[in-house]
Parts: sequence; structure tokens; C-alpha cells
Amino acid sequence: MEDYNESFKNNFFFSIIVLMLSISLSQAKAQRTLTVGGNNWTVTLPSITEAGTNYAGTYESAANQILLTASVPLLLGSGKVSVHYEANPTWNSSLILNARRTGDGTTVCVLCSISGGTTYQPIGLTDVELFRIVAIATLASYSNIPIQLQLSGVSVTVPAATYNSRIVFTISEI
Repeated sequence: MEDYNESFKNNFFFSIIVLMLSISLSQAKAQRTLTVGGNNWTVTLPSITEAGTNYAGTYESAANQILLTASVPLLLGSGKVSVHYEANPTWNSSLILNARRTGDGTTVCVLCSISGGTTYQPIGLTDVELFRIVAIATLASYSNIPIQLQLSGVSVTVPAATYNSRIVFTISEI
């Protein structure tokens, strides 16, 4: 029985690593910038020691795993922060990544606003809007906007491997 448990444990253990990419985007009319900071997130799954047991299925990073710094031009400027993932090099479609904004970060802008993204948004292969920033009369500059990641779909039915993904954030005009 011990040999069976060891074999079962070794065949279904894997980890997922989420890497982050910094992006700065400039447009001809107005400049919007986005800088991504924080740490890589490695999900280490517990060992399965009994037949018929599955993984918890959902895992969350620290609430401030990723820290974004964003700037939006003044005078009724706006910016949409979007996110998508890229396999790096291998990802399984049963694994689902989600992201949410867990705070507003810091700003000195009085007439600026940040909205949306406080509930988990699924991250796919194409951009999905995470949140918006609006500047009314001055440059909107936010720093340390905390982002939390969630991984779901983890199961013994996912083939044993190390899966890696790169999370890409972009900022664009609304």
C-alpha cells in the first residue's frame, strides 16, 4: 500500500508559477503609463497521500502580490487597465487564472477616480478590462495599486507537469 501512495503522490504533484511583465504604453495624443511590480507567485500544492483525494481546487496569492503604478493625462483623460495571460511555455486550459484590485493604491490627485476590478475577473488569452482611472483637471497618478491573483481548476485530472504563465497588463484610452 505504501508503494501505491508514493506513486500516486508523485504522479499528481505540480506547481504553477505566475510571472509578471512590466509594460509602458504611450499613445500619440496623450501619454498613459503603467508599471508592474511585485513578486512572482508560485503555487505549491500539497502532496496527495490517499487514493480518491483531490486538491483544494482554488488558491489565492497575497492581496498585494502585484503592485501597479499608473498615470493618465490631465483634462478629462481616462485609462483602462486590461489584463491577459500568455503560456510560458506550457499552460493547461483547465487551470483558470483570475485577478482583482484589492485597493486604490495611493494618489495625491483630488479630482481623480479609480473604479472597477474589485471582484475577481477571469484572465484569458485576450485582454479583459480590470479597472479604470479617470483624471478630471490634473494628471491622475496612482502608485501601489494592489492586485491579487486566484488560481482555480486544480485537480488530479490535470496532467502532472509544471505550468507557467505570464500575466500581461496594459493601459489604453477608454
